[in-house]
Amino acid sequence: MSQVEHISQSVKSLNKQTKAFFHGEQWKEALVFFFFLLLAFGFWLLQSLQQEYEITLTFPIKYKELPADIAFNEEIPQQVIAKVKDKGSVLLNYTLGRTLQPIEVKLNSEEKQGTLHVSKKQIENNIQKQLLSTTALIEFDPQQIAAPFSQRKHKALPVKFDGDIQFITGFQLAGEIQIKPNTVDAYASAVVLDTLQEVLTQFIEVKKGNKTLQRTVALRSIPGVNLVPTTVTVTLPIEEYTEKSLTLPIICKGVPHHYKVRLFPSEVTVTCSVPLSRFKALSESQFEITINYNELEQNASGTCLVHLTRKPEWVHTPTLLPTQVEFLLEHNEHYD
Repeated sequence: MSQVEHISQSVKSLNKQTKAFFHGEQWKEALVFFFFLLLAFGFWLLQSLQQEYEITLTFPIKYKELPADIAFNEEIPQQVIAKVKDKGSVLLNYTLGRTLQPIEVKLNSEEKQGTLHVSKKQIENNIQKQLLSTTALIEFDPQQIAAPFSQRKHKALPVKFDGDIQFITGFQLAGEIQIKPNTVDAYASAVVLDTLQEVLTQFIEVKKGNKTLQRTVALRSIPGVNLVPTTVTVTLPIEEYTEKSLTLPIICKGVPHHYKVRLFPSEVTVTCSVPLSRFKALSESQFEITINYNELEQNASGTCLVHLTRKPEWVHTPTLLPTQVEFLLEHNEHYD
């Protein structure tokens, strides 16, 4: 007998044994047992759900339309814990299928004493609105809210980007990171505001950057400070870069009128990385290569370093060739 025939015979034998088990008396007895067990559990569950129970429900508190220039002097309640009583079948609605809405609290304009008041009756009414007619409210905590507050000082603070940007090879930032709004209003005590110079965004990590990104980013919270707004829009201008070379004249600054300076060579080649979109627009007028007369006076070797003193901020990795030049000081005959 081949291996395939042997496997086939084994499968047929197993099928026969299985059919024999399910058609046997033992299986029928097991089915009857489990049926009555399930039926008993159902009757027990129905009876249990008709009994009354107590459970606790949590209602979040939502503070609405609070002015940014007020600060609570102590921690304010964030939820109300209520104990209720009803039949088990009704209570299942609260625990399984019913969503409890927040209790909304507003600061009334007539409250001039510097305290936010929410009475026991207000809280009770908010809870009762969400309970079914058969549900009894036994107790709740807190039973009232009295939150003293004080006026805050105001200061406008600049927003600074905080993050790490990793570029795909050949891509870089093509300009300043744009943040809108770039300043936010901070409300806090005068002592706290005096220590603040800027507000940071939440840390942003960009991997494999190869295109301009725009994100809405939350500001990093500061204890005891209200920030308005709490989010800003950050734009990261990421572009593909290429290389460009320009030849620029060297400017000598601070030369007295009775002197003139001869440089050898008098020009320098600048090679830099530039965004593809600005390749044609990049010109010599956007750069400045200088040396300072004071450095010449203090240099007896007849050579001096050249400096790149102006370039577009979106140009990267500029290199100069040569990096130093020879110079010759001559008396200016026009000022003898």
